[in-house]
Amino acid sequence: MMMRIVSMLCVGILVAGIPAVPGAFGAAQRADLLITGGEVLTLDRDFSIKSALAIKDGRIVAVGGPELAQRYRAARTLDLKGRVLLPGFMDTHVHIIPQGRRDLDLNEIHSIKELQDAVRGKARELGPGEWVTGSGWDEAKFAEKRNPVREDLDVAAPSNPVMLARAGHHSAVSNTAALKIAGITRDTPQPEHGLIEHTADGELNGIIRERFDLVSSHIPPLRWEEIRGSYVAKLKELLKLGITSLMEATGSIDDEPVGQGGVASPGGEATFRRMQAVYAEQGADLPRMAMYISYPGAERLKAYPHHTGYGDERLRIGAIGESAVDGGFTGPTAWTLVDYKGMPGFRGKGRYTDAELQALTDTCARLGWQVGLHAIGDAAIVQAVNAYSKSLNNIVGVEKDHRWFLDHFTIMPPAETMSTMSHDHIYIAQQPNFTYTLEARYAATLDDWRLQHTNSVTTPWKKYGLFVAFGSDNLPIGPMVALYTAVTRKGQSGRVYGPEEAVSIRDALRMYTANGPYLTWEEKTKGTLEVGKLADMIVLDTDPLTSPPEKLLGTNIDVTIVGGKVVFDRQVAAL
Repeated sequence: MMMRIVSMLCVGILVAGIPAVPGAFGAAQRADLLITGGEVLTLDRDFSIKSALAIKDGRIVAVGGPELAQRYRAARTLDLKGRVLLPGFMDTHVHIIPQGRRDLDLNEIHSIKELQDAVRGKARELGPGEWVTGSGWDEAKFAEKRNPVREDLDVAAPSNPVMLARAGHHSAVSNTAALKIAGITRDTPQPEHGLIEHTADGELNGIIRERFDLVSSHIPPLRWEEIRGSYVAKLKELLKLGITSLMEATGSIDDEPVGQGGVASPGGEATFRRMQAVYAEQGADLPRMAMYISYPGAERLKAYPHHTGYGDERLRIGAIGESAVDGGFTGPTAWTLVDYKGMPGFRGKGRYTDAELQALTDTCARLGWQVGLHAIGDAAIVQAVNAYSKSLNNIVGVEKDHRWFLDHFTIMPPAETMSTMSHDHIYIAQQPNFTYTLEARYAATLDDWRLQHTNSVTTPWKKYGLFVAFGSDNLPIGPMVALYTAVTRKGQSGRVYGPEEAVSIRDALRMYTANGPYLTWEEKTKGTLEVGKLADMIVLDTDPLTSPPEKLLGTNIDVTIVGGKVVFDRQVAAL
């Protein structure tokens, strides 16, 4: 029975039992916003396409055709002028990364020279001895087609310690001054769960995979008050990408009272309590959020009075996660069942022993928490599924509506593991955009079968009946790359990987709109354009159903609406 429910969810979710708005007879009814003159992709079970929609008090009160213009008298109207309206995207895995005074945003850097110029400028701004930090560099974008190394940063900032995290945050490069402060030398033993890179002659090249906390722990922490404004600004940026809901993958309960889950000296990162203050102040102008909670340990979790689902339609607590089971291919340290290509004996790194991971999932199960752990390599997926299965079968009960899921699911695991996932109703928060963005990393490290089946959707969904929802994990955040890759299976080079894993544009849209809310128990309130649901929706300047897939990469979000309020208008923003 559950399998049938999962299959229905993967092809659209319906709200049941919500009465229809009365017909066109009698006086016109009042609405706050009437949208007409285009295509309304409802994303309901039948993928109904209408042409008009009415909103009142933040919810959809009618979906239909031209007759709505007679049935409703609206305070405001929006003429689509032939454009497409559809539900807003829900990103099931995104990290909001705020910037402090010493941080550089390196996402749009396209060469090592540009990176050096940015570092040089920040060092000049801060003065000698001050840390220069940043994140978002990607060697695939660089003209030099290589990683930045220690010497590159030494030239740019000889008098400042520098540490820059790669996009994906599974590795970072530091300069000589930073490594010296951290006490890392060519003779430093390899850290548990990480890797310090060396040149052929044994010298440090400045890159540390996964365990760059060996350096970052020496950087004076920024206070929440210093980065709060940047965090809110980054949240608002999501609206320009059509993201009306997100699952924030970086969250904690550290600033709760000691004895109720908190710690004595919380850091400056986002917490659920801090988000409560942000959303109380300006939640109507932000995308809706479910916040992952990083596993704080059994005792603190027991002491915390809330669990998954606590909150409201604007902000709620999500799963225990991301709490990585392995590394990632931006390291690369994802944990695989076979050796990396050209690296005999190296299979990446796991983060937990079987006993440690089982203790984590058992604790969450006993305390009523949903679990959504990071598992990228097939070895990590096998370990995580085994732990999930024991907790679900022995504590929760597999028929209970638990909605445990795996984040990423990059390397497709053995059939036995997927059968276990099917039996135990373990779902997937997938990032198809990885195949596009990380193409070079995959090609360098994976054998051909694993390369072809990275970030698979069709096999786990159609063959094993597994529920799949889409997100980005910041690589990049914009949903259009994920939609394009899910439909074409193309990397940045244009090469196609595993074409049998491609899905239709209709299915891809569902997985980025209707399916995400299921992971937060909100499928009855958002994700499709149906009467009674929250009025969260977007207007595209291109019809994804009729345009060539290549046009997805250039498709713009013209309007974003959250709770019936226009929170982004591209035409206004351009003025």
